[in-house]
Amino acid sequence: MTRLEKDSLGLVEVPLDAYYGAQTVRSLTNFPITLKPIHPMMVKALGMIKLAATISNHKVGYIDKKRLHFIQIAAQEVIDGLLNDHFVTDAIQGGAGTSAHMNVNEVIANRANELANYPLGTYEYIHPNDHLNFGQSTNDVYPSAGRLASIFLVEDLLESLRLLQVSLLKKSEEFEDVLKMGRTHLQDAIPIQLGQEFKAFATSIGRDIKRIKIAFNDLKSVNMGATAVGTGLNADENYKRIVVKELSKVCGITLTSARDLVDSTRNVDVFVWASSSLKTCAVNLSKMSNDIRLMASGPLAGFNEINLPEKQPGSSIMPGKINPVIAEVVNQVCFNVFGNDVTILKAAEAGQLELNVFEPVMFYKLFESIETMTHACDTFRVNLIDGVSANKARCEEMVESSIGNITAVAPHIGYANASLLAQKALIERRKLRDVILESGLLSERDLNIILKPKSLTRPGISGKQLLKTKLKDQDHEND
Repeated sequence: MTRLEKDSLGLVEVPLDAYYGAQTVRSLTNFPITLKPIHPMMVKALGMIKLAATISNHKVGYIDKKRLHFIQIAAQEVIDGLLNDHFVTDAIQGGAGTSAHMNVNEVIANRANELANYPLGTYEYIHPNDHLNFGQSTNDVYPSAGRLASIFLVEDLLESLRLLQVSLLKKSEEFEDVLKMGRTHLQDAIPIQLGQEFKAFATSIGRDIKRIKIAFNDLKSVNMGATAVGTGLNADENYKRIVVKELSKVCGITLTSARDLVDSTRNVDVFVWASSSLKTCAVNLSKMSNDIRLMASGPLAGFNEINLPEKQPGSSIMPGKINPVIAEVVNQVCFNVFGNDVTILKAAEAGQLELNVFEPVMFYKLFESIETMTHACDTFRVNLIDGVSANKARCEEMVESSIGNITAVAPHIGYANASLLAQKALIERRKLRDVILESGLLSERDLNIILKPKSLTRPGISGKQLLKTKLKDQDHEND
């Protein structure tokens, strides 16, 4: 069953019990794009803005106390998610978010009218535009809601990153005594502790947390009161002075009014920066996943330096195969974030003159990046990092068989001698230690001091002292 509503284009059939109205119905025909409604957090943010705007308009004399009462109840129901089924406009839409904005105006107006004992679809008492949108425009409401929704969503991501960082630090302590070969250019380099590698993972995540906090903090500046193009047409000066303060109270976040409302309405570079901070974090997460997959490769024909938790059979054809599926899914999430970032920067650049009309796709992609990264961090931590273990014997075996240790020996016997011994060990497939001792250039005692594991990964006093003693002896001989 339907009811008839009229807008500026004519009559529209609206489902009889729907709180939304004519303009929302038109959007369903116009924008069947993602087939996903606007994000619930965006709905919540829109409800908060409508509540704050109505309170502000009441304080400056444009909304009477009775209407305020009914609108407050309806707006709070929107904030609490009780009316989410009535928010049906597509996440990607033309019109710079007008359809989503009118969706919330219609829902709150109809619900408020119902509370005041007026039939749905009759707006004589509380009107979607005349009351819910008084002193406002899509062009200040919608971007402000996008800012709020992003701030709310990113808190979960920051918490997931913090927990991941803690897990990585725990593993760095657990693996502190695991000596392994470091690699540059995918070739043997010099020894490193597995714990040092995991600490480096944690350090990079710490930087990401700081970057994301800084970038998203700029979203706390909103352009409420700007109305259509930033000039504030139809918004009372007193309303403009208090609406951001009221919104801060409603949402529990200290917001500020943009210094230049024209700039804040036409330019959306703040979302590019926010997305860029997510992209940078995704780069680090993907690099970490790559490193972990390499270290776990094998188990017999690869590095096999670490063991990953076995989460599922790896192949439909190869029995017994186990794949690093958690690291792989983190990689894929990161690739998606990279693509989302490109969409956001292109949409930001493509805006014209006084308004960027492409905010719907920007918010769709930004919210997706935040949420998928949150889930990726959680599964990375729970299903991989917390359960990873070290193959200590395998790591030590590769250190012993590598020629990388010659770097530590070079200062004691000279670069040319070190190069010859390294080549000899490699060609003859012998252990470097044996080749060095055979050369007679170092005693076994001195070599043990130089190749002491902790001296190899943290410049040790023993090795340094040995070198200083040799240099002093050379000076005495020259004298």
